[in-house]
Amino acid sequence: MQFFDFHHHHSSKKFGIYNLLFEEEIPESFFSAGIHPNGIGENLENKMVWLKEISPHENCVAIGECGLDGLIDVTDELQEEVFRKQIEWANHVQKPLLIHCVRRFSRLIQLCENAQVPIIIHGFNKKKSVGQDLLKKEFFLSFGKAVLENVNLQHFLEEVPLHQIFLETDNADFDLDQLYEKVAFLKNISKKTLAEQIKSNLKNLKIST
Repeated sequence: MQFFDFHHHHSSKKFGIYNLLFEEEIPESFFSAGIHPNGIGENLENKMVWLKEISPHENCVAIGECGLDGLIDVTDELQEEVFRKQIEWANHVQKPLLIHCVRRFSRLIQLCENAQVPIIIHGFNKKKSVGQDLLKKEFFLSFGKAVLENVNLQHFLEEVPLHQIFLETDNADFDLDQLYEKVAFLKNISKKTLAEQIKSNLKNLKIST
């Protein structure tokens, strides 16, 4: 059985969504394209042009990673400006937003009120109250390796509606089967049922596997 990897950095992997880098060759499989907060400093205008040129491609299924990061040396004002532009562009091309967020969730939720497309927080590993706020706003949450290690995150995941869940490896090197097995156990369903549910969730993003 193949397990869909919602967000990954492994160019050789075909069943999932590859995080495409600036000016990297377009893969034959699904990819996302965006301006990460860490990438704002250099060639910003060129990156925005690149994003607008590449995002209409049929294999580009999401805009991102994009978002806000409270731990990097880029001003909040500039981060928000670049994020707003990507929200507007996602609205224009009608593709979901794949979000990176660190210590800026309340502000992120405010900015995303202008989004007219589905929103997915990748690598969610925050406290329960943050997750609940996101779920109330109908965000999707994509979980990664932290689920295998973080008991509090496991308890929260038990409460997350199945229709708002995705699973990913991000840039970690581990077997995605382990994550599906763990989440299936937490949700008291089979791995096959979980994989089918995620396939259904992808269809809600207009992604057909």
